[in-house]
Amino acid sequence: MSSIAMSITRAEGFTAPGPGDFDLPPIGPDKTFEFLGQTMYLGVTKPMIQMVLVGVLVFVFFWAAARKRAMVPGRLQYIGEQGYGFVRNSMGRDIIGSKDFLPYVPYLFALFFFILINNLLASIPFFQFPTFSRAGLVYTLAAISWLVYLGAGMKKHGVVGFLKHTCVPQGVSPAMYPLLIPLEFMSNILVRPVTLALRLFCNMFAGHMLLILFALGGEYLIVEMSAAYAPVGILAWLLFIVISFLEILIQFLQAYVFVLLNAMYIQGSLADEH
Repeated sequence: MSSIAMSITRAEGFTAPGPGDFDLPPIGPDKTFEFLGQTMYLGVTKPMIQMVLVGVLVFVFFWAAARKRAMVPGRLQYIGEQGYGFVRNSMGRDIIGSKDFLPYVPYLFALFFFILINNLLASIPFFQFPTFSRAGLVYTLAAISWLVYLGAGMKKHGVVGFLKHTCVPQGVSPAMYPLLIPLEFMSNILVRPVTLALRLFCNMFAGHMLLILFALGGEYLIVEMSAAYAPVGILAWLLFIVISFLEILIQFLQAYVFVLLNAMYIQGSLADEH
């Protein structure tokens, strides 16, 4: 067999990463059932444990930071105050407005650090799994944000007033209403939570997929292929390291963007004009 044929044969032994790598099995006993022709299971999975762990960590950290407040803050209190001030000022007051922002700061604050720490777990050894690479978990967050958005607008404008405020554009001829009102309703009410979730999910999924590809691909090229492929494998590992640092930046930015968009949606629902 020629060397080219041998290389092709050996290359076929590499199994490329795919969506199945994100479908982690339950931890401990589980029960399966059929739903729409698919085998589903009931059980506790790693992403579930990570979400609970992060919720506890965020609560305990900021509770400890605020427990013994002093005029001259210690290190823990200082970190807590800086984190709270960042969300309060840059995503609360500056976006929603100084008049209406305070009731929504606790939600934005908890949401930001909950998403951020969950995202960062993808870069921490032992965990190394992005919680929000599971679409169902992201859509749950988006649904909560959607309810906050609707609740804020309906509380201020009433149900009918909010729908009119959101779906009827001002300064447009009534003759255009039959075309624009369904588009505005779909864009502002129906599609908004979907796009909010997809942005976070796709970035976490794609980033982790790249890391798996470069890590496993580099290992395969160095260990399983001939020595001629070793430099390519080393290059793949170098790219893995570079992308790992880039992924940390993306993890922060995705948490920031998710909460920033929440604040913008709340501001839009509270505004007096559309």
